[in-house]
Amino acid sequence: MRHTRRVRIAVAADELTGIAVILPVELGERGHELLLHGALTDGEQPDWALSSAAAAREVVGGAADQAIVCCWTGTGAAIAANKIPGVRAALCHDAVAAAGARRWNDANVLALSLRSTADAELAEILDAWFSTPPSDKQADLESIAHLGTLEAREGL
Repeated sequence: MRHTRRVRIAVAADELTGIAVILPVELGERGHELLLHGALTDGEQPDWALSSAAAAREVVGGAADQAIVCCWTGTGAAIAANKIPGVRAALCHDAVAAAGARRWNDANVLALSLRSTADAELAEILDAWFSTPPSDKQADLESIAHLGTLEAREGL
């Protein structure tokens, strides 16, 4: 399954290992416009916290439609991205989690593990991520709205 709508995607990785090398190629083959961060570009520090936050800011600021952030486990990248108000980053290890993150959480940042995401699984995760629309069910919409309320209440 290939996504046909061109999407601007901010992509971050803290090192060029595992899927970090093939991720930009895979996204480019799908026709997406990429904004690269961290180890994926010259001139930026290859740090998971800095590069993931930079990619997340691209989403909130409107330069990117979505972001994909990567580090060794994916956990730190997800945490850093989620520190940016308006970001809903989800660490996804398989296609089922990616589809659920898009459907029920309207996630706008996908976090991936450089260590444990296999090449074949990457394609399945991206297929699920790009083909699953956010839910339009009232309960799901209210949950997403509640996240904004939490950010405001906590001063994020």
